[in-house]
Amino acid sequence: MLSLHLSPPARGTLSVLALGAHPDDIEIGAGATLLGLAESQPGLRVSYVVLTGSPERQLEARNAAAAFLPGADLSISLFDLPEGRLPAAWADAKNALEEIAATALPDLVLAPSAGDAHQDHRVIGEIVPTVFRDQLYLGYEIPKWDGDMGRPSMYVPMSAEAARRKVELLHKCYPSQHDRDWWDDEVFLGLARLRGMECRAPYAEAFSCAKAVIGGLP
Repeated sequence: MLSLHLSPPARGTLSVLALGAHPDDIEIGAGATLLGLAESQPGLRVSYVVLTGSPERQLEARNAAAAFLPGADLSISLFDLPEGRLPAAWADAKNALEEIAATALPDLVLAPSAGDAHQDHRVIGEIVPTVFRDQLYLGYEIPKWDGDMGRPSMYVPMSAEAARRKVELLHKCYPSQHDRDWWDDEVFLGLARLRGMECRAPYAEAFSCAKAVIGGLP
């Protein structure tokens, strides 16, 4: 297995777009990755975007963005598109992402995978490559009752400490989700341990990547 490394571009700071259909998507799918980037990338710039959510849930998302991205140059955009109905609001979702693209020039896009079984996640995953054509797009995974866990192609290893920190912050930042029968340490840590085993690490977050360019060769 070949290890690749994210490095800042020539301008010296890494820019990331973290995109979710719902509050908590980003942190479930890529929370440890964001924590690691915030710690390792000086001057990290992040555009944090969520397309749906009630005022209560959007407040949770704001708190989560600050908790998972301490010290980052953070821009937050929260939309109120209809939850569970993004296929019917395709044009609005497309316009929202085009609006973000007009001001954000990310090096890395973290967003749901186009193969996700949830209709809202899937719509975003289908639109992202049509808007952000020159960026590295990693599609994160979210456990759910649909049983849609696939075969990821990219892994971000994490320590046991980082895995526990991610779960701790999920509980702290999203109290509205505590009554969900799938919202518990075993689900989050179990998936992270499985993905860690697949890349020979204690834990990991996993992503799909349809296209990437390897540079730096003669």
